[in-house]
Amino acid sequence: MKVAKIAGLAAAAVLLAACGSGQVGDSGGGSDGNTKRLTLIPGVQAEPFYISMQCGAQAEAQKLGYTLDTSAPQKFDAALQTEKVNALGSNPPDALLIAPTDDTAMLAPIQQVSSRGVKIVEVDTALKDTSVAVSSISSDSAEGGRMAADTLAQLAGGKSGSVLVLDTIAGTSTTNARAAGFEEQLSKYPNLTSAGIQFTQNEPEQAASKVTAALASTPDLVGIFATNLNTGEGAATGLRNAGKVGQVNLIGFDASPSEVEGLRNGEYQALIAQDPQMIGQQGVQQAVAALEGKPVTRNLTAPLHAITKADMDANQQYFYKQSC
Repeated sequence: MKVAKIAGLAAAAVLLAACGSGQVGDSGGGSDGNTKRLTLIPGVQAEPFYISMQCGAQAEAQKLGYTLDTSAPQKFDAALQTEKVNALGSNPPDALLIAPTDDTAMLAPIQQVSSRGVKIVEVDTALKDTSVAVSSISSDSAEGGRMAADTLAQLAGGKSGSVLVLDTIAGTSTTNARAAGFEEQLSKYPNLTSAGIQFTQNEPEQAASKVTAALASTPDLVGIFATNLNTGEGAATGLRNAGKVGQVNLIGFDASPSEVEGLRNGEYQALIAQDPQMIGQQGVQQAVAALEGKPVTRNLTAPLHAITKADMDANQQYFYKQSC
């Protein structure tokens, strides 16, 4: 990882802590309806996707007269996120916006908060149990995977070969759906064969290792679909180490600053960008509607955008932020 990039992530981590209140629950009681306080618990600290989401949520909360605290785990991990949820303690907010890091393991802690009268809104990821949240806002992850497969097929230009999918962690609703959608759509292209789905535990080093192994075992590898930022960064590292950058088409999901730089310099051939600011904005809108007794939409879908180097300058509005 480049030193400049590490510095950028560190700065983003400081920003995330500063933009939120740092300690969740020290802003006064939330359940009495007088403080108008919301809490956002994203999937992980310092990722541009979640920073962009926080920016959208903060702006909308301020517009609607609510305060927003943010508390993010240091890793995309159910145990670490559970600590953040449990830290709400006896002084919960009026509503909790959360990106569950596991669609099953996060059920119990979120239910516990909900039992205190807190409105739950899912942002980005979701629980399997649909009875807890009043609203769920996310991209259509399966459609994003299908879009990635179509984009890869166009880039391959009829060339035959195998394609590897790098997923994160089993039980992560969004990335699992992206991988499934990709595999489904890939089957429609007879010149492209799936080399399977590999899980990376959301660690770039593991993604790089999986790519190294695939290059050795699959000499006709023509494409890689990385389902999130960390898998994409790891895949780019693996291709770079093997001297295969540009020879194997790499399709990444999301449009973080490092991915955008990678697209510009040829490490990625395409990105599937989400709209995390819209997800944060709509999450706050739905939470406030639920609190104020207004109509709530149970499921909302944010748009996706396929971006290549040829059209990236025209799509800069979809690039993710490192600061609000």
